[in-house]
Amino acid sequence: MHQGIGFIQDLAVVMALAGVVTVLFHRMKQPVVLGYIAAGVIIGPYTPPFQLIHDEQTIQTLGELGVVFLMFSLGLEFSLRKLFKVGATAIVAALSEIVLMLWIGYEIGSAFGWSRMDSLFLGAILAISSTTIIVKALSDLGLKREGFAQLVFGILIVEDILGIAMLVLLTGIAQTGQLSAGLAAITLGKLLLFMMVSLLVGVLLVPRALNYVARAHSDEMLLVSVLGFCFGFCLLVVKLDYSIALGAFLIGAIMAESRHLHRIEHLIAPLRDAFSAIFFVTIGLMLNPAVMIEYAWPIALITFAVIVGKIVSCGLGTFLAGRDARTSMRVGMTVSQIGEFSFIIASLGVTLKVTSGFLYPIAVAVSALTTLTTPYLIRVADPLTRKIARVMPDTLSNVFGLYGQWLRSLTTATGEPTLFSMTRRIVVQIAVNLAFVAAIFLAVSYSAPYTGRLLGHWLADGSWQRVVQWSIALFVSLPFLVAVYRKTKSLALLLAEVSVQPSNAGRLTSALRRTIADVVPIVSMIGVFLLVAALSSSILPPTGLLVAVLVCAAVLLALVWRWCVKIHASMQIALRETFEEQPDP
Repeated sequence: MHQGIGFIQDLAVVMALAGVVTVLFHRMKQPVVLGYIAAGVIIGPYTPPFQLIHDEQTIQTLGELGVVFLMFSLGLEFSLRKLFKVGATAIVAALSEIVLMLWIGYEIGSAFGWSRMDSLFLGAILAISSTTIIVKALSDLGLKREGFAQLVFGILIVEDILGIAMLVLLTGIAQTGQLSAGLAAITLGKLLLFMMVSLLVGVLLVPRALNYVARAHSDEMLLVSVLGFCFGFCLLVVKLDYSIALGAFLIGAIMAESRHLHRIEHLIAPLRDAFSAIFFVTIGLMLNPAVMIEYAWPIALITFAVIVGKIVSCGLGTFLAGRDARTSMRVGMTVSQIGEFSFIIASLGVTLKVTSGFLYPIAVAVSALTTLTTPYLIRVADPLTRKIARVMPDTLSNVFGLYGQWLRSLTTATGEPTLFSMTRRIVVQIAVNLAFVAAIFLAVSYSAPYTGRLLGHWLADGSWQRVVQWSIALFVSLPFLVAVYRKTKSLALLLAEVSVQPSNAGRLTSALRRTIADVVPIVSMIGVFLLVAALSSSILPPTGLLVAVLVCAAVLLALVWRWCVKIHASMQIALRETFEEQPDP
């Protein structure tokens, strides 16, 4: 009982002081996030005359819930529909920004003599801009519906995805001490596979389940169901050795496809605001003002690097992707800060005990300074663009103009379908179905120790246990394997039609086209089998039994071919219907 009272006392101090300080910050027209951090500093262990919080560990645990709700809310704002509309500009701008800021952060850390891990984490901290701060600044300035603002939101979507990948890579580096290029490729490949399959399967199942629950018109039932999906999926992700932030973001992106999205956001908002407030307070709790004073020079230099580096990298990336100079400058100045994702990365370094104690306060100080400058940078973007245009040499201005005209000429629709546009959709469909096949075999391989114990009651021989496990994976994969074959056949027919012309092949045209159309799918399926065998090597049956399984599968496939085509078509229709549904207002 005494511990319970102590927790209530600590929580009361946190929420009461956070409320008072944020009201003051709001009256001063400053971001409330800074108010939460200031409240944490006031009640933290580094602020005299005495410590107001007695059980910091419990408050830290509540702060981790804040990370879950924060990432879940980012996922709800993500929406796969928005991603499809982002286009190449956001991808190019986000990639150029992250790559350059990673390099700048690492070089700054190295110049100050910091460890390689501190320098690497500093680069990651500087790479991601703050969605919360940007949305708030644009809302206050009345610019959310401007064209450049929509492009900024697209860049933030891409940054969120790449930020999740960085969390996974940083965790791997922190645990092993190093990460080779090959291991990084494997890690990113597994992450991409997991995200793709999770999103597609989740979009097929979760929105329909939520739609069913929502028919009861009970906010309580819907909220409990949403939280059940959220924490259940986060638990699954943690069991697979990924971060809980990844799970929260993915399940949020999946629920964003529900037609009841606005209702879900309304129900989650109070929980998100409460727990994210605690999260930002915990950031202030770990902030030592003495460290900030000691590292004032690095903080000033890093702040300058963030502002200038992001303006140059993101603005230049936007321009190179085909946008005009004014839009590029406005985009660059809007994203010139760091925020909540940077705190999560900094917290990861502290949790894994691989970064020095000074890095976290530096990240918070830089975030606070860049947050204060964001509204002013957005306001001066247009005047600065005009001033640069006036002083720019005519030769350079003409080069930029010609480059823009050249890009616009490339993107002008001619009305004629190109080989690329015709094959892109087929290749994407093949990749998606291969991802499902790979995920099925990996899932069965991962669960093999558990299913092996169950099968041990009937089959003592481990070889026959692997036969059963591999056969189950193969049977479940049949609809997707059939889809891969059919799409590969379509692609082969298209390539044969384009590559073999009568003017070159003469009377052999038909024969060559038939050969290409028949051989390419067969070779492709052999490659698929080798991929599957590599992924499921732990449950692959001995050669003799494997041949027997494949023969039986071929006979079974001849009988259920139409069923496989029908099942896959039904899933495609269900997926298309989910994306076409619009959220209720």
